[in-house]
Amino acid sequence: MTIFHSCRGHGTYLQDNKLKASVAGFVEKVGKLICVKPVKSRYNGEVGDVVVGIITEVGQRRWKVDTYSRLDSLLMLSAVNLPGGELRRRSEKDELMMRQHLTEGDLISAEVQSVHGDGSLALHTRSLKYGKLIQGTLVTVAPALIKRCKTHFHNLECGASIILGNNGYIWISPLLKEDAENQTTKSDTSTLEREIVARLRNCIMALAERQMLLYDTSITYTYEASLNYQVSQHKK
Repeated sequence: MTIFHSCRGHGTYLQDNKLKASVAGFVEKVGKLICVKPVKSRYNGEVGDVVVGIITEVGQRRWKVDTYSRLDSLLMLSAVNLPGGELRRRSEKDELMMRQHLTEGDLISAEVQSVHGDGSLALHTRSLKYGKLIQGTLVTVAPALIKRCKTHFHNLECGASIILGNNGYIWISPLLKEDAENQTTKSDTSTLEREIVARLRNCIMALAERQMLLYDTSITYTYEASLNYQVSQHKK
C-alpha cells in the first residue's frame, strides 16, 4: 500500500514507498492509520478498555492490580462501587474496610479510566457490570489475540459467561441466575456447568495456540465443533 492512501502507525515502516510490518502480528486499521500489534507483547492500555485483573496489593486508599501491563494498574477507593451501590464520599471507615471489599489474589473486571504519563493505568469499577469475580476460571492469552468489539461481556448459549479482557486475561464462569427478588446470585456449580467452563477454556487455548483472534463468534464456533468429542478424564 502506498503512503498516499494510508498513514504509518506503530509496528510499520516505509520501504519503496510502501508500508511494511516491522513485527509479526495483527493489522489494525483506524481510518487511514495502520498499525501492527505484535503477537508477544505486554498490554498497552487505552481509555475505555475492559480488563480483567488480579489484586496484588492493598495500599492507602487504592489497590494495585496486575493487568499484564509493564507496571501495576491502580484502582482507587473512590473509583469503586461500595456494597449496596452507595454513592457518597469515602470515609476513614471505608479505608479501614478495604480488605473486606477486595484483597490480594481477588480477581476483578474493570475499565481503564485514564493512562498516566509513565504508562500505568487508572481503573474504575463504578458500573455494576464491573467488580469482583467469583466461581469461574481465568485463561491468559496474548493481548493481541483479543479482538476489539463493542462489548467484551458475553452470555453464550452454551450456558456460560465470558469476559474477554483487552489485556489478554479471559474470565469464564457459569451463567448468573436471578432470584425471586431480581437479584443476581450464583449457587454451587453443577458438574455440567464445570464441563462447559472446562470445554470453553480448552477451545480458547486451542485458538490461541494457532494465533486465531478471540471474540464471541470464533469461540462459539469452536465450542460447537468440540461437541463432537466427549469429555474424558485423564488419571496420572
